[in-house]
Amino acid sequence: MSAPPVLTELRLSAEMKDAINKAFEVQKPIVVAYVDENNAPQISYRGSTQAYSDKQLAIWVRNPEGRLLESIAKNPAMSLMYGNFDPAGRAFMTLRGRAHVDSSEAVRGKVYDAAHPFERDKDKDRKGIAIIIDLDSVDGFFGGAMLKMRR
Repeated sequence: MSAPPVLTELRLSAEMKDAINKAFEVQKPIVVAYVDENNAPQISYRGSTQAYSDKQLAIWVRNPEGRLLESIAKNPAMSLMYGNFDPAGRAFMTLRGRAHVDSSEAVRGKVYDAAHPFERDKDKDRKGIAIIIDLDSVDGFFGGAMLKMRR
């Protein structure tokens, strides 16, 4: 049996994007890790996590007063984890990058509209904030390939 191929170019495939975009819907929500304003590690599930481009993710943050926004202003480093333990579709991705707020109406609209309906229903007045994460690396296993993707 030969070793699986290794992907090194940082570029999310259509299948990876689809898995990320459907993670909440199929009850495999993305876990987000960041360092808070007190330099303490924090993790949380983010049901609005989505592929924004081949090299970016986005999150709709419903509560603009929450600690995530204050934290990334101080330290933009984030790590996100996707996992599918189903034997037929086993896949794991650790995605690392730098987050920033994008307050433009075009980006806010795109991120809000692409969020899962459950997430949108929790912020019907669109008071939330769009976070864009510029990916630096993706590691793991997906679609039969090892992931060692770097910017």
